[in-house]
Amino acid sequence: MKLSLEGVIEWGVANERTLWIAAVVLYGVGDTATTFVGLSADGVEEIGPVAGPLMDRYGQCSLVGVKVTLFGAFWMLWRTLETTARVAVPMAVALVGALVTVWNLLVILAA
Repeated sequence: MKLSLEGVIEWGVANERTLWIAAVVLYGVGDTATTFVGLSADGVEEIGPVAGPLMDRYGQCSLVGVKVTLFGAFWMLWRTLETTARVAVPMAVALVGALVTVWNLLVILAA
């Protein structure tokens, strides 16, 4: 099977709901949960340029506010785009969620 951009978009359009579920599970839940667990370890801090300062000032629960705001922005962008390429939005969120969740797990294991 040859991988192509058109094939990825076609698959994404057929699985858009699954991509949004993956985005919520990986970025929303996975990143948030592993961030909270990681922050309970000695020497671990949030390094995100937005979340870090907000969490320093308002506490860990501000991360939930950041996530809700970002998901709202991502959803609005997805709804605004009128091409099939809009599947890139939940696909990118899910991919970033997977990467940061794995990163957080590695940080936790190293702490």
